[in-house]
Amino acid sequence: MAEHRTGSLSGLTDNEAREFHGIFMTSFIGFTAIAAVAHVLVWMWRPWL
Repeated sequence: MAEHRTGSLSGLTDNEAREFHGIFMTSFIGFTAIAAVAHVLVWMWRPWL
């Protein structure tokens, strides 16, 4: 029937959790970099302060 897996509350093994964390951090840093560049470009176009 169903395979019983041990691990964290998420159900991921240690290796799966590390892989997910790596992908998540890469995506988060990429998103933050794009947002920072967008803010700088908008600031150059129309300063808001």
